[in-house]
Amino acid sequence: MTEEPAARRERALRAAVERGLIGPDRPVVGLLDLDGVRAAAADLRAAFATPGVEVTHTFAVKAASLVPVLRLLSEEGVGAEVASPGELALARAAGVPPGRIVLDSPAKTPDELREALALGIALNADNPQELARLDRLVPPGTTAAPLGLRVNPQVGAGSIGAMSTATATSKFGVALRDEGAVDWVVRAYLDRPWLTRLHTHTGSQGVPLELMAAGVRAAYELAERINTAAGRRQVTTLDIGGGLPVNFASDEVRPGFRAYADALRAAVPGLFDGRYALVTEFGRSLVAKQGTILARVEYAKSAGGRAIAVTHAGAQVATRTVFAPGAWPLRVLALDPKGRPKDGEPVVQDVAGPCCFAGDLVATARELPLLAEGDLVALPDTGAYYFSTHFSYNSLPRPAVHGYSGPGPAFRTLRRAQTLEDLVRESGG
Repeated sequence: MTEEPAARRERALRAAVERGLIGPDRPVVGLLDLDGVRAAAADLRAAFATPGVEVTHTFAVKAASLVPVLRLLSEEGVGAEVASPGELALARAAGVPPGRIVLDSPAKTPDELREALALGIALNADNPQELARLDRLVPPGTTAAPLGLRVNPQVGAGSIGAMSTATATSKFGVALRDEGAVDWVVRAYLDRPWLTRLHTHTGSQGVPLELMAAGVRAAYELAERINTAAGRRQVTTLDIGGGLPVNFASDEVRPGFRAYADALRAAVPGLFDGRYALVTEFGRSLVAKQGTILARVEYAKSAGGRAIAVTHAGAQVATRTVFAPGAWPLRVLALDPKGRPKDGEPVVQDVAGPCCFAGDLVATARELPLLAEGDLVALPDTGAYYFSTHFSYNSLPRPAVHGYSGPGPAFRTLRRAQTLEDLVRESGG
């Protein structure tokens, strides 16, 4: 029987202490459940598998910009969605085939466009000016790079405004409900036979499945209109983006890929009838629940009657949680110095980070067994956008990230810890 992810995590936390991956000289570390990443990729493939439908899954590199993670996902059949030259370089370093890379960005330079065309990777233009640039760059006849246009269905916001990409005034894509926009898009395709894809990305944290499905339906209906006007199947691929929300409140995975695929089948049945190839761009939902930040409690103190545990996990690794705690709350697991769950009556306390500003708190007034100097805290569900996207406040060095797998577990370094020499060199020293 396969071990539950929570049990694997608990075993890995103890093993990380036993093997010296964390200690006084390395007080914070990221841990990633590699077996969990493989299982998530398998769940994604199974959820969208449909006879007669070609599906290309890509991973949003920004969610975990670590070459070994991209390589592992590529081995599991998941390509890469990139949004910058750096992310493209990481995907190529991981060996992701060009045919499974998609370039999306609202600010692509001419050089980025030329590189994508030369490599033959898929490219989604964001706006009319970018299409005009492509008009000058695309060679006569066909191009090896699959090309499309991103549209904004303007179906509304989720519960986190900053993460909502399909609002009336979103910076992404061509806004379909603006006056004359749909007619302009149809004409843009008729004038450019090399435009064969249509892209939308409605989902993200805080966006319900119904809203995500509504955005995909709007793109599907537009593709049908384009193909009718063209009198042929010009749009052959629908890139439906990613953005599946993650449950940060418990170890339960909800919603899962199956639930989303089923919602799409109900809302847009034509999506799966074999006339369109599909592309997905999931990120957070593939790796968030597979990651844990582990940090030492350096000091335990009190102020105004409030217990405060000062740890080495703060804004530098939990940036979103520190600056937007209401939108990005994290669970905190209290551990003893050996990495075992700590006993004791819950005490209201703050869990603070090492950064030199008052708001550097990963949890406020949280009820936990009273933390003491030398104890550890674990922050689950941090496999995406946390330890892989470091915030260099106070010149705190990037922590090591280790992957774990198997019954041991066996650890492998995904990113070594940044040394002070590295930091000085990076800062022009």
